[in-house]
Amino acid sequence: MNPFLSFLFAAWLICCLALPAHAQNAAPIDSPQGGWNYSGMVDKSAETAVAYPYNLIDRGAQQGRTLIRGRLARHLRAEKKEGVVTRRPPTLVVNGNPMPLYSDEEGRFVRPYAFGPGSNSIELLDVNGKSVQRLQFYEANPTRPRAALRAILSWDDDQAEVDLHVITPDGQHAYWARPVLNGGGGMDVDSVDGAGPEIFSSIAPLRGAYQFYVNYWGNFGSSGYHFDEATRQKPIITCRITLILHENTPSERRESFVVPLRKIGDLTHIRTLVF
Repeated sequence: MNPFLSFLFAAWLICCLALPAHAQNAAPIDSPQGGWNYSGMVDKSAETAVAYPYNLIDRGAQQGRTLIRGRLARHLRAEKKEGVVTRRPPTLVVNGNPMPLYSDEEGRFVRPYAFGPGSNSIELLDVNGKSVQRLQFYEANPTRPRAALRAILSWDDDQAEVDLHVITPDGQHAYWARPVLNGGGGMDVDSVDGAGPEIFSSIAPLRGAYQFYVNYWGNFGSSGYHFDEATRQKPIITCRITLILHENTPSERRESFVVPLRKIGDLTHIRTLVF
C-alpha cells in the first residue's frame, strides 16, 4: 500500500478508536425525526410493526399512536446471562418521561407513544445517564387531540406484563379489555411487549375523582403468557407512573410515583386525582 495511504488509514483507525462508544453510533433513533412533524404526512401509526419482543396489540383505541423506532449499538443493549440481566438497558426519555428501552438481539426496538400537539422531545440515555441522542420536534397537526389528563406507566422487567387501570368519576373502568370510554378518552397505548409504556388520555375529563391502579398481571415467555413466579428476572419489579395535567401547555403540571411490585397478582392503588 502507498505509504501516504497507509498513514491516512492508521490515522482514521486511531480516531475511530478514540471516539467514545456512543459517538460511533450517534443516531440510534430513526423515527420520528426532529423538526416539523405533521402527523397526517409522516405518522407511522397505521403500519403493521413488530415491537420487541412481541407484536403490538391494537384494541381499537390506538390509531393516534406514533412508533419510536431505531437500533441500539451492542454496547447500549441490555445483556442477560441465564435469564438474569447482567447489564441494564438504556433509558428512553419521552417528553420528560423515562422508561427502560429493551431491544431484540440485533438491537432493534419499536416503542409506541401518543404524542400531543406542540413541542415534543425524545432522548436516549446510556446506562450511566449520559445523553446518546436527543431530538426535538413540533407536532403541527391542528386536529391532533391535546390531552388534558394523561397517565403514563412503564416498568423495568421486559418479561412482565403490567397493566394500568383507571376508574373515572362516573364509574367507568379503562383497562386492556375495555380501552375506550363512553364519551371519549381511554387507553391510547396498551403495550404488551415488555416495559411499557401504557398510556391513558382524556381530552375532556369529567369533573370528579379519578382512581389510578397498577396490576402485575403475569409474565410472557417463549410459550406465551404464564404465571410462573420461578421465571422472574428480579425479586421486585419497579414501575413508574406519571400523571400529567394540560400537557404541552403553560399550565402543565405533573407528578410521578415509583411503585414496587413483588408478586404476580399485585394490585396497587397509586393515586386519587380530583380533576
